[in-house]
Amino acid sequence: MRVKETVMSTDRLIIFDTTMRDGEQSPGATMTREEKLRIARQLERMRVDVIEAGFPAASNGDFEAVHAVASTITGSTICGLSRANQNDIRRCAEAIAPAPRRRIHTFLATSRIHMEKKLRMEPSQVLETAVNAVKFARGFTDDVEFSPEDAGRSDIDFLCRVLEAVIRAGATTLNIPDTVGYTMPEQYGALIRQLRERVPGSDKVIWSTHCHNDLGLAAANSLAGVMNGARQVECTINGLGERAGNAALEEIVMAVRTRQDIFPCDTNIDSTQIVPASRLVAGITGFSVQPNKAVVGANAFAHESGIHQDGVLKNRETYEIMRAQDVGWHANKIVLGKLSGRNAFRSRLQELGVVVESEERLNAAFARFKELADRKQEIFDEDLQALLSDETVTTEDEHYKLISMSAHSETGEPPRARVTLSIGGVEKTANTTGSGPVDAAFKAVEVLVASGAELQLYSVNNITSGTESQGEVTVRLQLAGRIVNGVGADTDIVVASVKAYLNALNRLQASIDRTNPQL
Repeated sequence: MRVKETVMSTDRLIIFDTTMRDGEQSPGATMTREEKLRIARQLERMRVDVIEAGFPAASNGDFEAVHAVASTITGSTICGLSRANQNDIRRCAEAIAPAPRRRIHTFLATSRIHMEKKLRMEPSQVLETAVNAVKFARGFTDDVEFSPEDAGRSDIDFLCRVLEAVIRAGATTLNIPDTVGYTMPEQYGALIRQLRERVPGSDKVIWSTHCHNDLGLAAANSLAGVMNGARQVECTINGLGERAGNAALEEIVMAVRTRQDIFPCDTNIDSTQIVPASRLVAGITGFSVQPNKAVVGANAFAHESGIHQDGVLKNRETYEIMRAQDVGWHANKIVLGKLSGRNAFRSRLQELGVVVESEERLNAAFARFKELADRKQEIFDEDLQALLSDETVTTEDEHYKLISMSAHSETGEPPRARVTLSIGGVEKTANTTGSGPVDAAFKAVEVLVASGAELQLYSVNNITSGTESQGEVTVRLQLAGRIVNGVGADTDIVVASVKAYLNALNRLQASIDRTNPQL
């Protein structure tokens, strides 16, 4: 069957962001309701077409988070994920109901290994279940997306049968997941092309890509799909996601925009919001961006080679194919100081997309800003965003709170630390020694809280340049199979470390349960 030209001539590429659903499946990246709202507002500001806010049937917490996003965001379609059963779909429909534009995304595996080993279903049962799920979802919304999980390893004849059937059942978007990042770009592009050619009714739906990065090919596979007629790409900020992650939104958007000589489409994305989104997601999840990461890494527009520097000074385009300003990199020193008022502070936060929901929190943030201004001469946007990272743990969730600490390190003497915490409103103090001041401080915290958590990751990054820069620390803890990330920032790296450790402990204390599927 020849595919009608109407699909190929489409000049708009739909950006479907799944940072808050698939990205949240990264170990330790579980987000609270407030964190999802902050990210959703930034995605809306960036003009993302579809926001997959979560998996409502996974837990009450995720349901409430998706419902809150659906109740707040008006500029993007709000999507929820559901397995192919009525309970999941009904729960998803309830969660996204407040959204002016809403979508149900349901999925079912179609590869032989998944059907036999995971689902334990015959192909005929899978076909029937997929059709029934789409029909049921159409009872709640006209916008229904279907994903044949592990499509990259599925038999193409069976895949065609399933997709033809779900189109007849009412699916409006067909998403083709390379769930385990197995296919090569040429294979994936050919798969999209063959499905569009072979599936009856293919011209009536939007074809979508969802590629994982296990072999480092998520962006390449997604773009190969676009070149072969896909007009939606599912992606995440910073490439966050299960295992090696997903296709990175920033890479997809800028590849298509930079190479308009090749791609017959473009996105509606405000690319100047990409770097702010990257920083926000990194701060909330605790997954730092590697310096050489494309588009959003600190070195993405840096030049050390003398030959490169000379060329850029003569003509930027000699070594830069994008303008740094176009993705949100800019001179971002803010004109705020110790004498700045609360209104100026609030206005700058609004420009950064940071919404402080109460006067109490604004006052607390303003007080922290004043304290930072006393210690640091120049305040940058990155400093403010780090300052506001304390908002990722709400006051009522802050079971463990740092009251004071001191650390001492001297050549020939064991480093020692004294830490005072508020634990459920009761102040306690411990003095310990360690192999270094950070180790001593962490041991003091453990003496007080006795969490039994295992430290899996300790990472330090400069927020800005210079010796007076704030240090941002990421701590990853594991306890009873649950993994959480904590983030803390301060000009004193030991204090930042303790803040990060307590941030992670508070997340463990919150006991947020997630049961996320994997696409």
